[in-house]
Amino acid sequence: MILLLVTLMNLDEFTKEKMWLILVDTVHAAVMYPSHKAYARDVILREKPDVAPAELASRLNMSLGEALVILDELNAERKTAA
Repeated sequence: MILLLVTLMNLDEFTKEKMWLILVDTVHAAVMYPSHKAYARDVILREKPDVAPAELASRLNMSLGEALVILDELNAERKTAA
């Protein structure tokens, strides 16, 4: 059900949902979050810049929510750097 919702909504729409900040706080509290984010930035996004949240979650064995937050943060960092 969640995967269908993510498929139908783009990431910008998803971040406007009321529960987004709770998801972000939860992800930031995860022990592996810094490692997952660094690996996604340094390895996966260099291989495949348009990686889907579900694929990232599968490749790193993490939740879809964590993948969504990481991709959103990395997209924001890229926009700021450009």
